[in-house]
Amino acid sequence: MQTQANHLVHTTCAYCGVGCGIKATVQDQTQRIVTIQGDTEHPANYGRLCSKGSSLGETISLEGRLLEPQIAGQNVSWPTAIDKVANEFKRIIAEHGKESVAFYVSGQILTEDYYVANKLMKGYIGTANIDTNSRLCMSSAVAGHKRAFGADTVPASYADFDHANLIVLVGSNTAWCHPIIFQRIKAIKANRPELKIVVVDPRETATNEIADLHLPIKAGMDVLLFNALLVKLAEKNALDPQYISQYTVDFEKAFSAANKDVGDVATLAERIGVDSQTLATFFDWFCQTEKTMTCFSMGVNQSSAGTDKVNAIINCHLATGRIGKAGASPFSLTGQPNAMGGREVGGLANMLAAHMDIENAVHRERVQRFWQSPVIAQQGGLKAVDLFDAMYDGKIKAVWIMATNPVVSLPNADKVRAALEKCELVVVSDCIADTDTTRLADVLLPSLGWGEKDGTVTNSERRISRQRGFLPAPAQAKPDWWALSQVAQAMGFEGFDYQTPADVFNEHVALSAFENDANLESGLRDFNLVGLGQLDNDQYNALQPIQWPVLGKDQGTERLFAQGQFYTPNRLAKFVPLTSRAPKNALSAEFPFVLNTGRIRDQWHTMTRTGLTPRLLQHIGEPYAELHPNDAKKLSIQAGDLVEISSKWGKAVARAQLSDGQREGSVFVPMHWTGVLTRQSRVGAVVNPAVDPVSGQPENKHTPVKVSRFEAAWHGYLLSNTPLSLPECDYAVAIRLEKGWRYELAHQHKPNDWLDWASVWLQQPQGQRLEYQDISLGQQRYAWLDGDNLTALAFFGAEADLPPRAWLMSLLNQPLDKLSRRALLSGKPADPNADVGRIICACFGVGEKTIERAIATNNLKSVAEIGKCLKAGTNCGSCQPELQKILSRLIPVAQA
Repeated sequence: MQTQANHLVHTTCAYCGVGCGIKATVQDQTQRIVTIQGDTEHPANYGRLCSKGSSLGETISLEGRLLEPQIAGQNVSWPTAIDKVANEFKRIIAEHGKESVAFYVSGQILTEDYYVANKLMKGYIGTANIDTNSRLCMSSAVAGHKRAFGADTVPASYADFDHANLIVLVGSNTAWCHPIIFQRIKAIKANRPELKIVVVDPRETATNEIADLHLPIKAGMDVLLFNALLVKLAEKNALDPQYISQYTVDFEKAFSAANKDVGDVATLAERIGVDSQTLATFFDWFCQTEKTMTCFSMGVNQSSAGTDKVNAIINCHLATGRIGKAGASPFSLTGQPNAMGGREVGGLANMLAAHMDIENAVHRERVQRFWQSPVIAQQGGLKAVDLFDAMYDGKIKAVWIMATNPVVSLPNADKVRAALEKCELVVVSDCIADTDTTRLADVLLPSLGWGEKDGTVTNSERRISRQRGFLPAPAQAKPDWWALSQVAQAMGFEGFDYQTPADVFNEHVALSAFENDANLESGLRDFNLVGLGQLDNDQYNALQPIQWPVLGKDQGTERLFAQGQFYTPNRLAKFVPLTSRAPKNALSAEFPFVLNTGRIRDQWHTMTRTGLTPRLLQHIGEPYAELHPNDAKKLSIQAGDLVEISSKWGKAVARAQLSDGQREGSVFVPMHWTGVLTRQSRVGAVVNPAVDPVSGQPENKHTPVKVSRFEAAWHGYLLSNTPLSLPECDYAVAIRLEKGWRYELAHQHKPNDWLDWASVWLQQPQGQRLEYQDISLGQQRYAWLDGDNLTALAFFGAEADLPPRAWLMSLLNQPLDKLSRRALLSGKPADPNADVGRIICACFGVGEKTIERAIATNNLKSVAEIGKCLKAGTNCGSCQPELQKILSRLIPVAQA
């Protein structure tokens, strides 16, 4: 690829399912310097980007990249690696059968990659043992859509937010997980204050900033809540009888089941966990508001009853005819940038390509005939958790993992690691060399990263957008579709002679339209791209964002189902009778807390990309466990202490945070930290492996755990201007800084010689050493200077309450003036203004103490005034809820 300096490329963000458009301008191709801006013309974001998207230009260096194919840790050529993978897969299939091999892919790969992987496994190897990390993300939504609509169809669009009068956010910390959607809703509410926002979530999160009503329901009570709403809709004459009779079936069955489930109305609020007045207000608003959107995400999907929760929501919308209409629809907020693209090509083990069903013999025959493939999978394959369980049991002998890190992200993650250790052949395609999963690979294949690869992705509103490369492929990195095609050909298969991603896309489009018309007995299918047929390379490269189905040239579809026309055999939507049930694993005296996991504002998945940019680590740099202060008091835990979270499946250690917004009896721990960056902080090891019986999605939001104070003999942190290996401590976390690294540590045994221990792990720093010791308090502090430059620092103490890090981090690799040198080992600057505190605004690096001083000094009364004074909150807006919290703490009557 030849890219000129200052060359502008329109592409799509690599992170969440919002699917934001990006303008990338290459300033220096050789140095990989790129300016990132939001694309003002892209309908997903209209120019706005969150902190993660804004920082993408800081993540495209070649640091840590996998750049050559490897076998057993040794660099090899691509032909050698291809032959190894192909021959080993053929051998294992010959010896153990086709069901002994599997692919595990990702919502991070492009639709073209996904298509070729699915075609190879299901149509040529002949097994459906291909699943994806989207199983952990949106599979309950898929299953719920199929039960109700007959197909995995999302009826709504982002444009509906502009029309809605009530938006219900269920199980979604939208402010942190889909920040551009949150900012869009927030702006609409500012212009139309009559828009009401309801947040349904056990925790009080940043999303509550815009909430008119918060329902902090007990974990697992979503089905009961929406069953009760269905009953109330009937009671208040808020149903749409005409829509129900004309476009649906089984309403009476669903209503009867809901009515029986609700039972004693007097105890309903207590069972749900919400006071009766709040519950009544929610019911009244929903009953009275025709233009209602119910947006749901991981808090609904990641449950052993996730599919039922989705259908409980859909039942209420079908019953009121609020579906596919402007401002009225249920709306699944997808997690990953291409989770929906994967669903389109059958990336889940229980699906076929182009939204066809693997259980349907007509569909199987059609897909095989289109592919002209030798075989077709006859039944659904192993879903993610079952797949790795089968590997652990020795049934899966070979696996190809692409662009995901299951040793961190899957539940019961220690068993996943053990399964991969047992597996005969582990192939991993990735752009990063060192992950928890690549450490277990026999063969490593270097993939293209964001900014290098070309293809399409589909966002939450069914909008297909182009990801375009603007940097050349580094060294031997290749597209995933190319590697898959090469292996397929080496296995002796025809039908994989693609030359460009456009070739793959055109085949994908052709399959979507193949025998997809009303004259067929099996009827129409929802996924149809016939209007994009046979694009040449120039047309493909110029493809503009468009929502499927695309039934004519440039004719996307904004909404579906306002007039019925569902994709069931009788074209009627199906109500699903539901009975609420508790999470799979109950609390006990031994494990009395509910563990909930999820994302934080500035990090993505297992941090292989976001962990490369220091500013995204300054807001939250360590794994944490959020507890209610009352629970913390009972456990003798204070903010900043280390806590151990343990379950039947594993344990993890994290830093305690206390929040009144946390439900008592619950603990929240982020999902992002890995074994590469920490010791004992992979929360996936703690999460239970229970799954939804319909969707196979794991129950990440409810694991019974025990929480206890982690007793350490000492706590400490190291600062270094060079990266170090993680010290052999019971707790260790590596945190990238602008000019070095920080390491948070704790251990249950004291070293014999503090200075010697620190020197070894700091790689024997040279230069002048400053020392401070207080034996009675157990404090040891050391600093090393090269001339006036601070190159390393080590602080240790008997308790976790050590001097703040922010000021000391700002001094690293900097020449110290006399005042800073004198104050260095105290950990406190001579000038208090020099300590900015914990970073709140990642975009502009504005710290909490700077904000507090500005509020006090300038008498700031609103988030907008903070923005004018400090710029904080004026770029992506993701930090605005925290700015408001600071204001509310300092000025209780402050209004944002």
